[in-house]
Amino acid sequence: MQELMTQLNTLLTSVDVKEWLLVLMTPFFVAALAMEWLHFRGTNIFLFKDSFASVSLGGIYLVIEALFQALLLVHIYGFVYEHRLLTIEINAWTFLALFVGLEFFYYWFHRASHRVRWLWAAHVAHHASEHMNFTTASRQSALYFVGGYWVFYIPLVWLGFEPIWVLFMYSLNLAYQFFIHTQWVPKLHPVIEFIFDTPSHHRAHHGRNERYIDKNYGGVLIIFDRMFGTFSEESEEEPVVYGITRQVKSFNPLWLNLHEWVDLFRDVSKPGPLSQRLKHLWMPPEWERPAESESVSTERGDKMGAQ
Repeated sequence: MQELMTQLNTLLTSVDVKEWLLVLMTPFFVAALAMEWLHFRGTNIFLFKDSFASVSLGGIYLVIEALFQALLLVHIYGFVYEHRLLTIEINAWTFLALFVGLEFFYYWFHRASHRVRWLWAAHVAHHASEHMNFTTASRQSALYFVGGYWVFYIPLVWLGFEPIWVLFMYSLNLAYQFFIHTQWVPKLHPVIEFIFDTPSHHRAHHGRNERYIDKNYGGVLIIFDRMFGTFSEESEEEPVVYGITRQVKSFNPLWLNLHEWVDLFRDVSKPGPLSQRLKHLWMPPEWERPAESESVSTERGDKMGAQ
């Protein structure tokens, strides 16, 4: 047993833990995807162009994320860990504490990714598909590191958890989420549905229906959504319509990564008071400037021109 734990510790202290774990999980992902495709063959659950775009986005994301982690993130987290408050050794209880702690910060990262446009610019790629199947789980943005997802987990490192364990727990969280991107699994036992983020809850999260927008942010658990008022149950009376309110209508991985960033900086560059222009960076995605701010700016420009 001691030798096994030593080998596990060696594995978990490798540099590229997150990608390594996801690579190890790849056979399970592929097997689940194959079974799901066979189950839904002949339906419109899968669209080849959409699934290919999702898988392509996932591949690009893994490459960029691996580079970011190796070149920058390990050093950032390493610096924070050198100035930690405590030194927390991993055992059964601290592992559980790390799981809950990471889930808590993941909830707030995910919620911010829907309500802060800078983060939404990265996250929107994941929601742009009008289909829900296991390939949708791989639809990730190559620019998540620019959005700043990693900032949300700094408190765990500063508290005293080794960065390698934080990244490993983050990997487990993402691995679990792969399996809730499906229409194959119906609602589960009420106790499971009450505690965990299930396929039913996550289908609602991906809906663009009014009742489902900005709901169910949890990764593995749904309890923080229940606590903070962001929970919505999937309704049989109103089937989920997948996608985003302003559908991008593209299967180009490059454009899917960039389109919201282009729109964001286009809005920031429009004439108006600087204070209003910069608000586009942190206000919700649907926020628009008050009409008077643009008219005032234009009027001032006309007066200066007349002088």
